[in-house]
Order: sequence, then C-alpha cells, then structure tokens
Amino acid sequence: MALAPRLDLRQSQSLVMTPQLQQAIKLLALSSLEIEAYIAEEIERNPVLDAGGSDSISDTPLNELTQTTIAESNERGSDEILGNDSHAASDALDVDFGAATFHHDAPSDSVAGADGMLGLSGSAMSSGSFDGDGPDFDSFAARDVNLREHLMAQAGASLSGRPLFLVQQIIEHIEPTGYVGEDLLAMAQRLGVPLPQIEAALTELQRFDPTGVGARNLAECLALQAKDADRYDPCMARLIDNLDLVAKGAFDQLKRMCRVDDEDLSDMLMELRGYDPKPGCRFDSEDAMAVTPDIYVTPRGDGWSIELNSANLPRLLINRSYVAELGQDKATKAWLSDCMADANWLIKAMDQRQRTIVKVATEIVKQQEGFFRRGVAHLRPLTLRQVADAIEMHESTVSRVTSNKYLHCGRGLFDLKYFFSSGVQSADGEGASAEAVKSHIKSLIEAEGSKILSDDTLVELLTAKGFNIARRTVAKYREAMGIGSSVQRRRQKKMGR
Repeated sequence: MALAPRLDLRQSQSLVMTPQLQQAIKLLALSSLEIEAYIAEEIERNPVLDAGGSDSISDTPLNELTQTTIAESNERGSDEILGNDSHAASDALDVDFGAATFHHDAPSDSVAGADGMLGLSGSAMSSGSFDGDGPDFDSFAARDVNLREHLMAQAGASLSGRPLFLVQQIIEHIEPTGYVGEDLLAMAQRLGVPLPQIEAALTELQRFDPTGVGARNLAECLALQAKDADRYDPCMARLIDNLDLVAKGAFDQLKRMCRVDDEDLSDMLMELRGYDPKPGCRFDSEDAMAVTPDIYVTPRGDGWSIELNSANLPRLLINRSYVAELGQDKATKAWLSDCMADANWLIKAMDQRQRTIVKVATEIVKQQEGFFRRGVAHLRPLTLRQVADAIEMHESTVSRVTSNKYLHCGRGLFDLKYFFSSGVQSADGEGASAEAVKSHIKSLIEAEGSKILSDDTLVELLTAKGFNIARRTVAKYREAMGIGSSVQRRRQKKMGR
C-alpha cells in the first residue's frame, strides 16, 4: 500500500464552548458567597471594573426589564445557544459592545442590582432593598475559644514542667467530641516515657472542664460525670459497665445485676440520660457558615412577590475615566478594548444570571403554591424536567440554578432543591411529595401516645388519608427521619424518654 498525501472533504458537527459561554454557565451554578469571591478576583484582574454601592438599585419592574432588554437586544440564554450550531453560538456571544445598548447603561455605567418583584397574579412591583450596610457589630465580638485552646489554658494555669508537657501532648490528640484519639501505650512509646506517667497525666486532664473530657470510651466519659455529680455508687458503676444491656432494654436483668427495684432503676436511667456523651461538642471546632437567602418570597394580594436579595448581589461599574486617561497609544487601546469587552460581558452575564434565577423561582412557587399557603403536607412531587419544560429551558440549567441557592418565605429558609422530590400515589390522582408523606408519618408518630404504632398500622392510617404507600416505603421514610421502629420506641417509652 503506497503512502501519499491526499485531500478529503468531511462534514462534521460540533459544539464550541466559547469562553463567554463557559463563564455564563459557571456563574449560574455559583452560590452568593462564591459569586462575591469571583467578582472580587475579576475586579482585581480587570482594571476597568469597579465595585459599586447599593444606593443605585434599579427600580424598574422585572417584567418591564424583560420586555425592554431581552426582547429588544435579542439576547439568548445558554440553553438556546447550546441548542444551535457552533457558528450561531459564536454570533450570539460575540457582542459589539460599542454599538449595543444595555438597560443598565447610565452616567455611572452601573448594573442593576436586583430584578424587582413579580407577583404570580401578574402584577409588577418595584424592587425592595435589603441593604447590607451598617456596622457589623459581630466582627467586634471576641472569637470563640475551641476545645483545644480551652484545655491548654487550664493546663498552663494548673501544671508546670514535665506533667504540663505530657498533658499538652494528650491534648494534641483530643478529638472534637472530647475523647482521646490515640492509645496511651503508643503515646508512651512514642514519647519514651513510662506508661504510668502518661496515665497520671490523663488523670490530671480528666479533672479539667468540661467534665468527661479525656475519656477513652463512652463508659469512662459517663463515669467521670457521675463522679463529678457524686452519684458514682456501686449500683451506678454496674449500670455504666453494662451500657449494652441499657441499649437493649434488658431492664429485668439490669435490676438483678444492680440489685435495685423499678423506681431506683428508673431514677438511675434518668440520671444517666442527663449526662453529655460528647462533652467536647459544646465547643465549636470550626466557624459555622452562615446561610443567607438568595430569594425572598412574600404574599402580595392574590399572588406572590418574588425578589432577589440585593445584599447578596455584587454590583459592578465600569471606570471610563481610567480608560480615557490611559487610552493613548495603539497597544494600550487594544488592551483596554479587551478589558472593556470582558467587563461588559461579565455585567451582561450577571444580569442574565439574576433573570434566570427569578424565572426558575417563580415557576417553583407556581408549582408548590400549596406548600407556601398550607405547609409541607401539601408539597407536591416535582422534577427538574417539569420546571425546565414550563420555562422552556434545559434541565441542566435548572439544576445549576437550584444548586447552592436558598429561598426565604414565611415558613422559613429552604434550599431550592428541597422543592424537588419524588412522590407516591394519592387518592386525588395528583400524587404526594415524599416530604409531605414524611410529614404525615412524623405527625402520626408524635401523636401516638401510649399506643405505639407499627409500620403496618401507619400504612393503614396513611391509606385512610389517601396515600397509596407500601410498608417498606414507610420504614424507609421513618429511618430517613431518624425515627426508630415500634420496638425501639416502645423501649424508649418504657425508659421514660
């Protein structure tokens, strides 16, 4: 077979992900905190971008913005772009920023920070202002001391020399729960000291606050707390040594072993339940992440008011004075032109992100209006595809919008993913959400009183309420909520819980 060069003509179809489209898709899935960090990086990288204040939020209603901006400029979302060929995608994303006019163009070139409010009845409201201005008094508060620092301070105040060193070595291996995370024999061999000295250091540590810290197992932790409460008598010692029988509910056997009657055993169990099995957990091991809502839903007339949290929306300005001062030579003008194009596209992508979030949130409120008006028992089964078909977007876009986004309403703060769940058949034919069924199961168990309901009984009661559900499904939902079986609940009831 001879090798020779030749020309072939082939026709192929491929999807070109332009950098602008990749940026728009990335922005859509980011949370509010991640958006703030991303915008801060862009402002540091792009000299023509500046951060704006919160006093120039646009008051244009959302439906007017949609008509005047998207319709007139023929903007297309990422779903429509992805659905077309690569050349059409490039044409849609390569915008002539010199000729294009955006709704946020103003003397200060600021981007609108909020999309306004839209009632489901169709009435447009002006956007509210949830400003985050004002002094943050929490920042002046002293930092919470964690468990390790708390123990180190006590060790330094009461010990010195070699005992202090050994106690500090043990503290370095204290777990967040308060238990010792390393074997004492291995620690003694590693430090090259006799085991009795390590055990003596552990005894010193176990005198520290909180009571029960430095224990090697649950029984030792409870014993330390019982000794501190002056309740560690021989009967309590036998009870703590047989915690496996307590878990099994073998009360008759425990009475014989502890040599007590029913009243004394009940009193000992009540005392045992008052102890803390994880004393170290009262100290925060790391700072908790605060969750702020991205969307506010409030009733307004016959419909609902849906608006973005403007305090979470980074605002961007274009510094035209910087461009005018530096735009002299040809190379500088070309560089500034690229910076202006990136800045304008970022502003446009942020605006499109806000509109998409409000559009998805509006459809969720439409589909789950029963939940917002009457509670979780009326939550309907909902899928991403249903919302995507209703708003004419791709299912993956809805998935990105609902990731790491939170909605605040009169019933509390909810992750947007909370409103999407599978369902079971119901008598009305519409089906019921899994969360609604869990709510019914929880309410039935909480009201069961002295008569413990088995899973079969729960199935019968749910069937009477109109839910066609199997016994294994009831057991699965019950275990998912952390509720024990009828045997376990009966045992807990007997223990006086």
